[in-house]
Amino acid sequence: MGKTKLAVLLATGLMTSCVGAQNSVEANIKKAIEPRLGGAKIESIKETPYAGLYELRVAGDILYTDKKGEYLIIGHVYDAKSTRDLTRERIDDINKVKFSDLPLGDAIKQVKGDGKRVIAVFEDPNCGYCKRLRQTTLKNMDNVTIYTFMYNILAPDSFDKSKNVWCAPDRAKAWDDWMINGKPAPAAPASCESPNDKVLALGQKLHITGTPAIFFSDGSRIPGAVDQKTLEAKLASLKQ
Repeated sequence: MGKTKLAVLLATGLMTSCVGAQNSVEANIKKAIEPRLGGAKIESIKETPYAGLYELRVAGDILYTDKKGEYLIIGHVYDAKSTRDLTRERIDDINKVKFSDLPLGDAIKQVKGDGKRVIAVFEDPNCGYCKRLRQTTLKNMDNVTIYTFMYNILAPDSFDKSKNVWCAPDRAKAWDDWMINGKPAPAAPASCESPNDKVLALGQKLHITGTPAIFFSDGSRIPGAVDQKTLEAKLASLKQ
C-alpha cells in the first residue's frame, strides 16, 4: 500500500473517531443536563473556544456546561480584555430572523412619511410598555413602515381586543386609538376571522417571551420599550 493511500486512510479513521467522540460528548451532556431543565429541550450543543465550556442552546437562551455535564452555568461570559459580552453576542446571533420570512400579511401595516425604514413590532393590547412605546417613540417617528403583530400573551381578553382591532375598518387607526387614547375598537362580527392563533404560534417559535419586541430589517431584535433616540440610532446603523 502506498504512503499516500495509507495517510488518507489514517486521516479518515481519525476524523471518524473525532466525530464519534464529539457525538458521545454531546449525548452525555444531553443525558445529564436535559432532565434538569424543567421540560425544556436542548436545541444544540457546541464546544466553545474558552475555558473548556460547552454552549447549550435552550429556548432561545444560552447556558454552559463542562464536558461531562456535571456542572450547569447560568450567566454571561465576558472577554476580560475588551469587556465584550460574548454570551449576549451569541444570543443576538442565534435569535436573528429573516425579515422577509415574517408573515407580514398577519400584521397591521402603518406607513409614516416615505415609509422607507421598516420595523416589525410584537405587542399585546394589555401591555403597558407597549402603550408607552406607542404613545412616545412610535407616535413621533417619521419615514417608517411599522408592521404590528398582535401577540396575545398577557390576558385572556387580549385575544378579543386584538380581534376587534383586526376586524375594524381601519386597523392601524383602531390600534392607535386603543394603545394611545384608550378608545376600544367596536366588537368584531362573529364571521370575522383574525390571525391571533397564527401570530401566537409565530411568537413562540421566535422565542418572544415579553412585549414589546421590535425586529429590524437585518433580522436583529430589541426587547422592551426603547426611546426614540435609541430606535433612531439603531435604524441609522442599518442598510435599508
